[in-house]
Amino acid sequence: MDDHRLGTAPNYTNACIVMFGVNIAWVLVLIWAIWGLVAAVLLGFGVNVFLDRIPVWKARHEAASIRRGKPQ
Repeated sequence: MDDHRLGTAPNYTNACIVMFGVNIAWVLVLIWAIWGLVAAVLLGFGVNVFLDRIPVWKARHEAASIRRGKPQ
């Protein structure tokens, strides 16, 4: 009688990564069309620097958490 069993949620990680790539591509093309290639390159470089800093921030946060004696 219990036909409404809950299953596991689908994994949308790959779809999220692909859509991030699609979205960043059209944003860069739009910026290129409006302000030129230099602005698109600078924005792309800025996004790259930001994404490269995420592991550094995470490591710093984990180190601070360990110093305070909190589990991760």
